Amino acid sequence: MKVVIIGGGICGLYLSWKLSKAGHNVSVFERKSEIGNKICSGLFSERILDFIPKSKILIQNTIKSAVLRFPKKTINLYFSKNFFVMSHFEMDKLVAELAKQTGAEIILNSNISSFPKGYDRIIGCDGADSFTRKNLGLPSPNLRLGILGFSGNGSFDNFVEIWPHKENGFIWKIPQGSETEYGIISNPKTANAFLNDFLEKNKIILMEKAAKIIPCGFSIPRNKTITVCGDAAGLAKNWSGGGVIWGLTAANILLKNFPDFLKYEKEAAKFFKPKIIISKFAAKAVYYFGFNFPYFFPKRAKMESDFLF
Repeated sequence: MKVVIIGGGICGLYLSWKLSKAGHNVSVFERKSEIGNKICSGLFSERILDFIPKSKILIQNTIKSAVLRFPKKTINLYFSKNFFVMSHFEMDKLVAELAKQTGAEIILNSNISSFPKGYDRIIGCDGADSFTRKNLGLPSPNLRLGILGFSGNGSFDNFVEIWPHKENGFIWKIPQGSETEYGIISNPKTANAFLNDFLEKNKIILMEKAAKIIPCGFSIPRNKTITVCGDAAGLAKNWSGGGVIWGLTAANILLKNFPDFLKYEKEAAKFFKPKIIISKFAAKAVYYFGFNFPYFFPKRAKMESDFLF
């Protein structure tokens, strides 16, 4: 089949690789002049190797736990799956090369203003502000803001640090080897003020500061020929904002059911909607008790890092 993918991020590139490998004629339209996400925290669950085995060469550090710092209690949170520090930019480049090797065409500087003609299937992987989602009349997911930057002081610690704040957001610190990443995910109206206050109090200076909108929800259409995946579908974890594993999981559901987009929507809804509901409730409960009744929490706990359960 002739397939067009709008958006050359990790999900669009992964789908183009797999669909082209399966024998379909795939074109990717990317609005930027080069492939590679530079505005994303490079922290991937080890499940990334199940999707992209060759990404093993990109590992810079391994993260085994998180130190969750509420004002009156610190919790050591151990992950059931390790995380890897990797360059998201290099990850995208790697998958783009795999896609090209299977015959996929990647067209840069393609700013889409209408759905392309002459294709059997259209897949929107065009991010939080998705053209595809908007033009299908789908509801916008809940939008949060992520801001990150880098300190020149590097570390190979095997844990991240997290400082929650009362607006159901948090500041993070990720040791990346040669440098350390600091960032925040929160309400778009207050995220920058929270982060700047934290940096000033801790005398931290960040270089290469950047921001990105993070969608959280479920917004896949019941449409036979056009669909969305990844950030365009709102598939990011409510408790952390991480979207790569959720997006690639949705991509595999799409691939399994391709070219039947109605079956894809049905199976994706069955898989993700319960997780979205439970994760929203769990995140609110953790914040509420963490700030108001922290003695309910143990000092050590274990967590399923990608799907909560």
